[in-house]
Amino acid sequence: MPTNRLGRARFRAWLPALAGLAAVSGASVPAAAEPPERVVSMNVCTDQLAILVAGEGQLHSVSYLASDPNTSVLADRAKGLAVNHGLAEEVFLMQPDLVLAGTYTTRTTVALLRRLGIRVEEFAPDSSIADIRTNILRMGEVLERRERAAELVAELDRGVAELGEGGASHKTVATYYANSYTSGAGTLVDEIVKLSGLVNVADKLGLSGTARLPLEMLVLSKPDLVTGGSEDYGAPALAQENFVHPAYRAVAEQGRAVAVPSRYTICGAPFTLEAARLLRDAAGQATGGAR
Repeated sequence: MPTNRLGRARFRAWLPALAGLAAVSGASVPAAAEPPERVVSMNVCTDQLAILVAGEGQLHSVSYLASDPNTSVLADRAKGLAVNHGLAEEVFLMQPDLVLAGTYTTRTTVALLRRLGIRVEEFAPDSSIADIRTNILRMGEVLERRERAAELVAELDRGVAELGEGGASHKTVATYYANSYTSGAGTLVDEIVKLSGLVNVADKLGLSGTARLPLEMLVLSKPDLVTGGSEDYGAPALAQENFVHPAYRAVAEQGRAVAVPSRYTICGAPFTLEAARLLRDAAGQATGGAR
């Protein structure tokens, strides 16, 4: 699909002009051994990894989502950086020597930037702690900041070890989001639940990936804790009707609702472990005292 602001025909007509600009500016793929000096990130997860890993002045621009505190843990640190909306023309005119994107980032933009000779590195979403380690180390490679990446991996591993010392509470938790979705096996959220020492209700029900969890099944599973209903769209939304249903309110009452901001689980980094800590502490309080 073309960008939102350009129709398909108009987009194709604009392509030769950009190619001409690339020829005039001498845009080319930089040598892999040269540390990039002007990096543009178009994905909120690469935004945050780059903020954590990049050297002083190395990161030039991040996506508009990087400054949204509901989406980005590092929203405050994104201030002062140029903002982009993933449009090929705006990214090209920033004259980056490296562009960071997610594997689901606008495909037209990624393809066009590569045609224009700009180096684009894509990062897959995290579905496990192992994926987080891999992406941190890879970010260190592409930014030529390997030592910094190793420090972040060490921080992540220390956090995982600390969570492991708490043992398992064997309490159950249901993750429950807008439109009655939950996170089952094979997701980062499921691994976070396991790190917290809790049992994921979705696992007990045999659900994998991001799947629908009907309200009736949620009620019948009788979870000790439920999390995910704290999202606020700022206006009434059909997607959130499940959170105002009396049956959901009955499940979430009596201190069983746990607020785990979604920004901790959208992207993978050492800060992701904060979600596991919040769940662990809630389980501890439910038994008469946090561990």
